[in-house]
Amino acid sequence: MIDSHAHVHDRSYDDDRAEVIARARAAGVTQIVTVGCDLDDSQRALDTARTYDTFASVGIHPHEAIDAPLDIASAFVPFLADPRVVAIGETGLDYYYDHSPRDVQQRVLRAQLALARETGTPVIFHQRDAFDDFTAILRDEWRPGMRGVIHCFTGDAAQARTFVDEFGMRLGIGGVVTFKTAEGLRDAVRAVGLAPLILETDCPYLTPVPHRGERNEPAYVAFAARKIAEVLGVTPDEVVAATDAGARALFSLA
Repeated sequence: MIDSHAHVHDRSYDDDRAEVIARARAAGVTQIVTVGCDLDDSQRALDTARTYDTFASVGIHPHEAIDAPLDIASAFVPFLADPRVVAIGETGLDYYYDHSPRDVQQRVLRAQLALARETGTPVIFHQRDAFDDFTAILRDEWRPGMRGVIHCFTGDAAQARTFVDEFGMRLGIGGVVTFKTAEGLRDAVRAVGLAPLILETDCPYLTPVPHRGERNEPAYVAFAARKIAEVLGVTPDEVVAATDAGARALFSLA
C-alpha cells in the first residue's frame, strides 16, 4: 500500500517516528508521501523523507497563505531539485476556517498552479467549503496533461464527477470513508469507481474506525482500503493494486 498523503514529519511523531514507520512497513505500506504545508514544514518533510527513505512534497497550505513568500517559485526551486520531492502542495482553498484572507488564498493557489504548469509537477490539493471558487480557478489555470489529487476528498458524487471527469483528478480517500456519518462520501466513491482513487491517511489526523480517538499513522491506511473494497464490492487486494498504480502514476514513483 502507498500512503499518498501523510504528515509523518509532524512533531507529534518526534518521540517515536522510527517505530511508526516500522509499523507501517510491517503492515504492508511500501511508500509514504509526507506533505509540506509551508516552507519550514516542507523542509521538515524533506528531511524526514531523506532519513526514512520516503517521499515529500513542498507546498503552502491555504491556512498559511498569509505568510507565503512573495516569490513562491524561487522559494520552491531548491525543493523541486531534490528527487524525493514528488509534488507541489498541499495547496488550495479553505473557507471553513478562513485562517488566511480568501483573496490571498486564491493568489497563492494560482502561483503554485503556475509553477506546477511550468515544471510538470503534480499537485496535492486541499479544498474545504470553497468548491465554486476552487473549480473556477482550476478552469483558469489547469491544462491538459497536468496531474493532481484532491486530498481528503469528502464531497458528494456530483463534485467527485466534476473533479474526475472535467479535470482528470485523482481523489485521495482516507479514514473519513470509515466514519458512520460518511455515507455521502461512500456514494461518491460508488459514483466514480475505483480507477481514480488513491489511498491516504492524512496522519496524524482523521484516524479511521476502529481507532477513532487515537493518533493516526500510516499503518492505518489499510482500514480505508478495506472500506473501499466493501463499498465497491471488490477485494482489498484489488483496491491496493489499483490505488498503488494510481499513486505511482500520479507521483512518478519507481
